[in-house]
Amino acid sequence: MARIGILTGGGDCPGLNPVIRAAVRKSLNEGYEIIGIKNGWKGLIENDIITLNLESVSGILPKGGTILGTSRTNPYKKEGDLQKLKDNYKKLGLDALIAVGGEDTLGVATKLIKDGITNIVGVPKTIDNDLSATDYTSGFDTALNTAMECIDKLHTTAESHHRIIVIEVMGRHAGWIATEAGIAGGADVILIPEIPIDIEETCELLKKRHARGKLFSIVVVAEGAKFKEGTVITQEEKLDEFGHVRLGGIGETLGQEIEKRMGYETRVSVLGHIQRGGSPTAFDRILGTRFGVKAVELVEEKKFGRMVALAGNKIIDVSIEEAVRTLKTVDMDLYEIAKVFFG
Repeated sequence: MARIGILTGGGDCPGLNPVIRAAVRKSLNEGYEIIGIKNGWKGLIENDIITLNLESVSGILPKGGTILGTSRTNPYKKEGDLQKLKDNYKKLGLDALIAVGGEDTLGVATKLIKDGITNIVGVPKTIDNDLSATDYTSGFDTALNTAMECIDKLHTTAESHHRIIVIEVMGRHAGWIATEAGIAGGADVILIPEIPIDIEETCELLKKRHARGKLFSIVVVAEGAKFKEGTVITQEEKLDEFGHVRLGGIGETLGQEIEKRMGYETRVSVLGHIQRGGSPTAFDRILGTRFGVKAVELVEEKKFGRMVALAGNKIIDVSIEEAVRTLKTVDMDLYEIAKVFFG
């Protein structure tokens, strides 16, 4: 009987449990044993595992987060961790590993494949939707809808108080949430990491709205956006195990600049981790289900070093290395559509 392991790594998001559920159901249907590795790569380093069965995944489809837990552990960061991981992998007797994650988790998978653990299949998840080679990642649609609903709610208070409200959303290197939630929520200005912020241009757009009698405005900004000739604003300089700083603060800085330059009352709302929570949308439940089933099919076919992906309406497989080689940034054609509604 083949033995498959599955783990979820990196930031959590809605849609992970549908992947786990589908992988477990498909594996059991095929007569495979499947074990859950807890808390991402940390679980393989510490040999922290659970056996997964029908009862384990009963009722988890609508739940956000991940029943396996997650972490940002990088086995290549601390001396000795990589060897522990390799030793435990051998002890567990895994015939395959399904790694569900974003650029960091799948980046580790790519390194492990080169270091001899070759039987890995990847599943893309990130609310940032910035993984190459897939149209959408698990978790993005739910985060997008959460951000849109928040923008809708903030619209009414902005209009009632005649205020400018700056809404900071997640998006470290790519402004997919900002762009799509901004379009869907009717934002008046959308600012993304791909295009440095021109504060003068931003203020002119807001003045244009005020000049035609619109005494409130909604500005959506991605956390990774930066001003021209500026740097990314961070909450702290401490790095995680993958070398990332903790972003946040661009909203406050932007709000202060707008109020100082324009004299209009401005408030800032940072959506933060609410974007990672909640029950997955129908889209994410179906996508996660399709990803989980396809991942087990790749194991059956021994197509290792591959990642499941969405291309149009088809689930395909691509090289994990290709998927993490470059980040997928916002389509400028889509951003041009957003700009039609600026000001």
